[in-house]
Amino acid sequence: MYITVLKSKIHRVHVTEANLDYVGSVTIDEDLLDASGILVGEKVQIVNNNNGERIETYTIPGERGSGIVCLNGAAARKFMVGDVVIIVAYAMVTPEEAKTLKPTIIFPDTATNKLAR
Repeated sequence: MYITVLKSKIHRVHVTEANLDYVGSVTIDEDLLDASGILVGEKVQIVNNNNGERIETYTIPGERGSGIVCLNGAAARKFMVGDVVIIVAYAMVTPEEAKTLKPTIIFPDTATNKLAR
C-alpha cells in the first residue's frame, strides 16, 4: 500500500505573469525549484490564496534568480498577476517511509519571490 504525502512546498509566492497563449504548465524560477526539491516536469498543485482556486499542472524552469512564477495556458484564467500562491508537490510512499520523510518547505520573500541569502 502507498499513501500520498507532502514532499515539497514553495510557500506564499506571488504570480508574476499569466500567459494564456501558451501550451500549459507553470514556469518557476530555477532557484525556487532547486531549493524546494521540485523537479522540472514534476506534477504540482497550485493553491491561490486570493480566490481559493486549486489546479494541478507540471513545472517548467524559469530564469534563475528572476523570481518568475508564471501560470501558462488555461490556468492563466484562474490566476492573476499579484495573486499569492502556494506550490505543492507530493510523493507516494509506504506508510513506513512516510514516518521518516521530511518535506522540504521554503519561504521565499513574498515581495520578490527570491530566497533570503
